[in-house]
Amino acid sequence: MITLLALLACALALYLLAQPRIPRGIKVLVLTAPPVAAVIWLLEAVLDESSAAVAVAAVFVVVLLALIGLLGHPRLPLWSKMTVFATVPATALAWLLVVTADDALKDPGEDPCSMYYGGVGVSKAFPPQAYCRYDSGGTHDLATGAQFVFWVCFVTSVLLLSIGLWQVARDPRALVRQFRTLPQGPPP
Repeated sequence: MITLLALLACALALYLLAQPRIPRGIKVLVLTAPPVAAVIWLLEAVLDESSAAVAVAAVFVVVLLALIGLLGHPRLPLWSKMTVFATVPATALAWLLVVTADDALKDPGEDPCSMYYGGVGVSKAFPPQAYCRYDSGGTHDLATGAQFVFWVCFVTSVLLLSIGLWQVARDPRALVRQFRTLPQGPPP
């Protein structure tokens, strides 16, 4: 059932992207808001982390402004604008792989640190890091490849979104233009 819903959501997203009459700002808002709203709901209702939910909402508003500003930048090529749609999810996925590399949620003795390395798993949210700590004080890093992917995608995303924020600050009308319908040519 979940797979069917995911496929329907992907089909709806592709349909929305293909519609030329829908403004780009509306497309971005409709495509990005549902996953962020789900994260905010999980933080608020399930984990009871109100301050984290507010922080995620605030970051989303800034990223949304930056993304819409990036799409409205007149001189950037399309491939550079679309890169952010790949780097932001890749950053999130790499972060998730890093912070869950120690498998702290598993039963004691079944996580990779105690099974393979004889240590205790430790993970940090930001900067994302997971490692095994030994009784002797030594450490063994986990998920170093995912950490590298995280930092490359994170820096790329921040640079592109900074360009978008600069565009919004420099020309606020560019933000408004992204929410207007595109002019249509004469009917065929």
